[in-house]
Order: sequence, then structure tokens, then C-alpha cells
Amino acid sequence: MDEAAAGSASGEPEQQALFEWSDTAPAPAQAGAFRDSPQARRMLDVREVYAEPEALNSPRGRQIMARLPGVRVTEVAGHWRIPSLHGNDGNIARWVRVKTETLVLGVKHTLTTRPNGRSADWIAPGPSNGCAMACAYCYVPRRKGYANPITLFTNIEAITAHVRRHVRAQGPKTEPNQCDPQAWVYDIGENGDCSVDALVCDNTADLIAAFRGLPTAKASFATKFVNPDLLALDPQGRTRVRFSLMPATDARLLDIRTTPIAERIAAAADFLDAGYEVHFNLSPVVLRPGWQRDWADLLIHLDDVLPARVKEQAAAEIIMLTHNQLLHEVNLGWHPRAEDVLWQPDVQETKRSQNGALNVRYDLTTKQRSLTRMRQLLATHAAWLRVRYAF
Repeated sequence: MDEAAAGSASGEPEQQALFEWSDTAPAPAQAGAFRDSPQARRMLDVREVYAEPEALNSPRGRQIMARLPGVRVTEVAGHWRIPSLHGNDGNIARWVRVKTETLVLGVKHTLTTRPNGRSADWIAPGPSNGCAMACAYCYVPRRKGYANPITLFTNIEAITAHVRRHVRAQGPKTEPNQCDPQAWVYDIGENGDCSVDALVCDNTADLIAAFRGLPTAKASFATKFVNPDLLALDPQGRTRVRFSLMPATDARLLDIRTTPIAERIAAAADFLDAGYEVHFNLSPVVLRPGWQRDWADLLIHLDDVLPARVKEQAAAEIIMLTHNQLLHEVNLGWHPRAEDVLWQPDVQETKRSQNGALNVRYDLTTKQRSLTRMRQLLATHAAWLRVRYAF
């Protein structure tokens, strides 16, 4: 990919949907793993690795590097602040290219499971930070500066051991809640996308395998990427996949480099049949002219195409857009059209997050009115889709 690929004559950023490039012929079916396919290489074609020495020399680090022969490696003292990467404002113009071609390997030294109580009971220490996709509203890059490629944590044995200890210490879940009626739910992908991580290494597979042996708990992760390799991981009902959905009009503008919405929906039955619990994130809800009509169309499509077995076990989260001043400024450098709908000061108010960041969200009246309208749309067009959490 050359620099010119960062935009088109129409001003759109790179590709709008990973599997619908107009200038690319469909790849022939492959007998091997999806992560070795041309489609996967379009998502992640690593040319440069920044790595902590400890991560590079770990078993997982060696596994990753064995898949990247000849790739340039730069050793760094820490994965979080790499001046030439995170501190280089010239990377804004290369936002998507950096995500495609750069990988960071680190060690997660602080292993903490935090209470949540919203989408999940607990937030587990994640196996990654950052993503190869480029959703314009993503919260992860808000504190990372001018680049946000995948950082993979290679001490996966320590992460899974920590999670097992934490689950066993909780004992059985005695009271149902909005997260799950019976199992403790652990979000394992708070700061990354586990489906994309699986293109590079087996961290996602290891976590799914760990929860397969934990009958009182479930793993959970949201994704915007359909990775068929996950169908072979045999979760046995102990992992919940939450496919993130929004109207296709929004996705073409905001969900850069993701699997098209219709393909995410079409994958739901395959993942259910492979042993996953399948939920949906209606997220983020972005308020702009025509948003109610387009969400109604999406819900009608869900109702039309999903088989009964998916509907019977499905639940949804509704999440209104939250944005951020620093991310707004970064986006203006690589995808300013997104900010036409994401940055709306007339209906947004500031909010100090738990980590100290200054975010913006829809003002309380606008948000409450919009959530009420989303529930009405669900009741009208997809009454079977239970709302598990709305924020």
C-alpha cells in the first residue's frame, strides 16, 4: 500500500469495507486458515515491529515473529510510549497505513480484573491494545497520540492464569443481572478486537480455551470483523460474541476497514452453530439527519434475515456515541468528513471519564430522548431483541 491509498479523489479515506474493494477480484477459496488468506493480508500486512525485549523472547513473541520472516524489528523500552510512533504527529496522515503495517509487542505487567456491571460483570486484563481497523469514534487511541496500531501482549499464560484464579475465587453466580442470569461475564477485549488479534497469534484462542473449562463464567468480546478461523475454536457456549452494528450509511463513513454490516449479520448463525453465544451491540448510535429511518431499516433487515435460533438467544446493547477532543483533532488530520457527524457541540456536553480524559457525549435530554426512540424502534421492528444494556 502506498501513501496515495490514504484517500481517494472523492475525499473518502482508504477502503470503506474490507471485502468490497471495487478494484480487487474475489480471492479463490483457500483450504488453509483464513489468517493466511489475501483478505487477511489486506487487513494486516506487517512491515515493522516495535517490541519490548521480554516480549520478543517469550514463546508467544517467537510464535508471532515466526509468521513475520524478514520484518524489521525495533526494540523499545516500553510498548506504551514509542516517540517515533505515538509521539510523531506526521503519523496522522498515515493513520491507516500505520495500522496496516505496524505491530507492537509488549508485556502486560499489571494484571487487574476490574468490576464493570454494565456490559459485563468484570473487565479482564486484555490481550491487546489498539486495532488494525480504523473506526473514527474508537476510544482506544484517545491517550496514545498520533498512531494506534495493534499492541499484542505476549505473556498470555499469565493473563489466562490470572483470569482462572479470579473466576474460581467468585464461586457460582447466585443472582441474575443484566450481564447474564447465571454466569459471571468477563470482557476479554476492552481495548482491541479479538477477531483481528487472531490474525496474528493465538491469544484469542487461548482465552476461549480457558473459559471452556470455567463453567461458572463466560468470556465476552465485541467485534466488527468476521474471522472464520474463530469458528474452529470450540467455545462450548462459554464465549459471547457481540457483533457491533450500525446503519450501513454510518458504517461506510465511520467504520473504516471493517467487515460490512450485512456480512456481520450473516455470520451470526455460523457463530451460534459453532458454539458461541451471539449478541449484538447497536453501537454507536450517531445522531444525524435520517438516523431513525436508517436504524429502522437495519432492524427490519435483522428481523428478515436472522434465523429463529439466533433470535431466541440474542440480546442487545444500545450505546450512544461518546467522542473526545483529542481524537476529534486527530480525525481532522486523516478523515475530517467523519467529524461532520461525530462532533456536534450544539447537542453535546463534556464529561470527565474515569481515566481523567475529557470526553463529549450527547446532553442528557438528547440522550434520554434518543434512547427512548431506539427502544421504540426495537419494539416495532425487532421485538424479539431484548435490550440487555443501554447507555
